[in-house]
Amino acid sequence: MAVVVKYVVIRNGKEEMTFTTKKEADAYDRMLDIAEGLYNFLHTAEVDIADEKLDNLTFFMAKHREQLAKLLKGGKLDASEAKAKEAAADRQPVKAASAETEAKPSRAAKPKSVAA
Repeated sequence: MAVVVKYVVIRNGKEEMTFTTKKEADAYDRMLDIAEGLYNFLHTAEVDIADEKLDNLTFFMAKHREQLAKLLKGGKLDASEAKAKEAAADRQPVKAASAETEAKPSRAAKPKSVAA
């Protein structure tokens, strides 16, 4: 019999993602915290943005927070740095998804994806 340790990110009583390492689970949870904070901040803006688009925008901003921080500090991203960071973010492993993929995602919680 094999013993498998899984780390599960649960938000608002709902299982979001499952990871094989605590580090990955903590990083994902931090990203969701940042996305939720951005959502709340941008939701107060006088710009009319649909909730789904705002969810997608805040998730993207949280995922690329280092690049965003550099831009907000007045820095510039060169094309190679932006592409390298995007490629690295896309390669981050997502271990498993919860069984509840049909439900509408909550604020700052994105649809699950499964990678082998």
